[in-house]
Amino acid sequence: MTTIPSRLAQMTRISSSRAEARLRVIDLYRAWVRAAPEICTIYALNVTPAYLRLSIRQKFEQNRHVTDQRAIEVLLLKGQQELQESLNCWKQPDHIYGILLQNNQRPHRTFLQKFYEGRDEDAVLPAASGVV
Repeated sequence: MTTIPSRLAQMTRISSSRAEARLRVIDLYRAWVRAAPEICTIYALNVTPAYLRLSIRQKFEQNRHVTDQRAIEVLLLKGQQELQESLNCWKQPDHIYGILLQNNQRPHRTFLQKFYEGRDEDAVLPAASGVV
């Protein structure tokens, strides 16, 4: 497959208002949803495009609470960059599985599990832990 780096390239721009930023977020979401079947075929993923779309929606929902204009611009830039890298086949299948399909939320832990990890903070994710 031939990679055309400029195929999805866009100029970096800043939204003038929250309404414009909202429209740009919706456009990015639509681009991701439309690209789901292509991503599944490019990387030969063992998931359906519908499941990939669900994962994409969850990623967008995680950032729904963001209201800072600059933070929205950064998220838009990163989202467009991830889409371009994914569609240009600049990633490995493990990257797609890790970024899109992995649930980053920590499972509920008991006091002893927290104790064995050596910390009681829920905000800090341990790098490696034998406790599941």
